[in-house]
Amino acid sequence: MACRISEFVLNCRDPETLARFWCEVLDYVELDRDEVDIEIGPRAGFGGAGPSIVLSRSDNPRNGLLPLHIDVSPTDRDRDAELERLLSAGAVRADVGQTGEESWHVLADPEGNEFCLLKDRIDPL
Repeated sequence: MACRISEFVLNCRDPETLARFWCEVLDYVELDRDEVDIEIGPRAGFGGAGPSIVLSRSDNPRNGLLPLHIDVSPTDRDRDAELERLLSAGAVRADVGQTGEESWHVLADPEGNEFCLLKDRIDPL
């Protein structure tokens, strides 16, 4: 038997803002919420092909560089067009020491959590 990643938990100051942002980026929907957390995920729901993301309210969401980050790949357009879409959704360019020769773009969500936009297109789920 093996495990599969079913969800990521991201501690954040403003789950509402990040839920809207990541739903736009990933074409996710809100799956569940309580007074502290908002869970977003694929339209098929929890346990499907892609993991859900739990955005958990925290007064101290991060300390320094995150040891884990999300990489995303375009599914229906080239990388440059997808970069423009992500920037319009609220992403910002981030500098984590890249040389400029990388085949990916480093971005940050509205709370500064870094993620990368990769070069290659992949099939949508």
